[in-house]
Amino acid sequence: MTIDTDPLATDADAPRSAPVDLERAIEAILMIADEPQSLVSLATALRRPVKAVHEAIDRLVADYDGVDGTVVRGFELREVGGGWRFYVRADYDEAVADFVTSENPSRLSQAALETLAVIAYKQPITRSSIAAIRAVNVDSVVRTLAGRGLITELFTDSETGAINYGTTPLMLQQLGINSLDELPPISPLLADGSEGFDNDFR
Repeated sequence: MTIDTDPLATDADAPRSAPVDLERAIEAILMIADEPQSLVSLATALRRPVKAVHEAIDRLVADYDGVDGTVVRGFELREVGGGWRFYVRADYDEAVADFVTSENPSRLSQAALETLAVIAYKQPITRSSIAAIRAVNVDSVVRTLAGRGLITELFTDSETGAINYGTTPLMLQQLGINSLDELPPISPLLADGSEGFDNDFR
């Protein structure tokens, strides 16, 4: 028995998959995104109208915040610098900090130390700028340093949505110094005194 096929059939004639749940799709994207995502970027990725994405985010925010009797989550969806991102709810900051302190080993990897040095000397600095200097992906390392409380988000660029990082008082404490001014000059450690860094470096 043979099956007749239409040689002129195109992909458009093929059965389409079921539509993706918009709210769940937004959750999935924000779970793996390292920077706040704008409504436009989410709408573009999901091929949905901006208005529909905005309405879906409003529903997610209400759901996470316990509106209409839902359970208040330990995280929240917050708009920062024109983009949306998941954050730990303030009520649980202490619990998360205790977990990070107790679960993470005390020693930092070589990659973490190098990334921390770049941030210390270049702050405020974005994740992409750190990656450009080190010539490697630094996403996981930055998350580790932030989780250890050694760096923090200083501000979000209003135009690009990129988060700028800086060091914390805990880092100074760990190094045994009182201010960044006490960091050793970086120029003698570089081949030409400026490679990979701006000329205004210590």
